[in-house]
Amino acid sequence: MVASLNDVKHRITSTKKTRQITNAMEMVSQSKLNQIQKHTTSYDQYASQVKSVVLHLAQSHFLDGLAKTSGHSADNDQSSTKRTAYMVITSDRGMVGSYNSNVIRETNSFIEKHNSSDDIQILAVGGNGADFYKKLGRNVSYEYRGVSDVPTFNEVREIVKTATKMYDNGAFDELYVCYEHFVNRLTSNFRAEKMLPIDSESFDSDASNDIESNELTASYDVEPSEKEVLNVILPQYSESLVYGAILDAKTSEHASSSTAMKSASDNADDLISSLELQYNRARQAAITTEITEITGGQEALSQ
Repeated sequence: MVASLNDVKHRITSTKKTRQITNAMEMVSQSKLNQIQKHTTSYDQYASQVKSVVLHLAQSHFLDGLAKTSGHSADNDQSSTKRTAYMVITSDRGMVGSYNSNVIRETNSFIEKHNSSDDIQILAVGGNGADFYKKLGRNVSYEYRGVSDVPTFNEVREIVKTATKMYDNGAFDELYVCYEHFVNRLTSNFRAEKMLPIDSESFDSDASNDIESNELTASYDVEPSEKEVLNVILPQYSESLVYGAILDAKTSEHASSSTAMKSASDNADDLISSLELQYNRARQAAITTEITEITGGQEALSQ
């Protein structure tokens, strides 16, 4: 009985220490979440303006013919199958609840529905995604680990430049960015957005409806040339798309981590209450047994 009481007491102490750790991790995740939300709010305004400009260009047929001159076999030969790559954004660490598993599961589902060919590539941003697809035997042609908790724009430029260079060299014909979109602290939704090639088909009708038709012009007067304008606008759009996706994904990651740590702390509280009740009952039973033994001994001596 003594050994049992000591075991329960040890479990209570151990669980309380675990609760202290999860409480601290929850506070850290909340702090990171608050920091990144401030960056996201200000960045959304810039990204919205860049997308609006490119959307105007697309609706004014400014982007027509880009794909045809890209040099990719799938662009020039409609009968051939396009080689598709997927940029999957996950976290480098664990203890983020179901965040990583949701991204990977939804990405796999999107790949199955979107691509019937096995000739796909994975561009993994985050260690969990890279490790998973390597074990699965997928072609992980690029991986980037160690994204900051509050990513900077310069971090993303390396990722965008690498992806764009691979596309220009013909490694793949189209690229989708797959990540978890932050809705609120408890909810996130999966998104898969087309990053490359940038053409009029990249923008769906819902986005087109955001701009009134009377705001559009049939054509643009371009100075100095269409090529030079596109060389400035399109890289900015690609960078804004990927940076926005990584910011969004990191926001969801911190929210998921905070929720997971809060859940762990609540479970620890429940376990501690249960163990303390078990300890008190066992201790009461031990005391009752001792009193019974003492009383029995007294009665034996009095006879």
